[in-house]
Amino acid sequence: MRNELIVIGQIVAPHGVRGDVRVFPHTDFPERFAKTKRVVLEDGSALDVENAKFHKQFVLVKFRNVNTMNDAEKLRGKLLHVNRQDVVPLPEGHFYHFDIIGLKVYTESGEYLGIVTDILETGSNDVYVTEQEDQKPILIPALKEVVLKIDIPSGRMTVKLQEEWE
Repeated sequence: MRNELIVIGQIVAPHGVRGDVRVFPHTDFPERFAKTKRVVLEDGSALDVENAKFHKQFVLVKFRNVNTMNDAEKLRGKLLHVNRQDVVPLPEGHFYHFDIIGLKVYTESGEYLGIVTDILETGSNDVYVTEQEDQKPILIPALKEVVLKIDIPSGRMTVKLQEEWE
């Protein structure tokens, strides 16, 4: 498993006068904040979570040693990360977007199609945007009959090429 930091939210503003902050979650699991004990900032420093509760589309978080509005203001705009090994595990066959983006995509016959650079959320199914230098992007629907294999450790995705993509 890759040893990296994953963004789970961004501090948007102080909340109140006791050092709480309002966090906009960048995660499909905002409830993770209630279980998270420590987050890491961009500079590598860690903040210990004392309390987290939900308020509208935000998470209100109280960090240890952040006790005033001025302390909280210094954190405005900071991204909150967790270690990759601390993310909420997904059921088998499901993947985080950050795991999919960057995968090399090949057909079942071994032809290289490009790298997944983006994921479009269409509602019915995701679509992987796959790009290769000097070629038009290929849009690959994230369907079991199209995406045959995703191998995160090797950084590879195998797809069944559809005629209209050629």
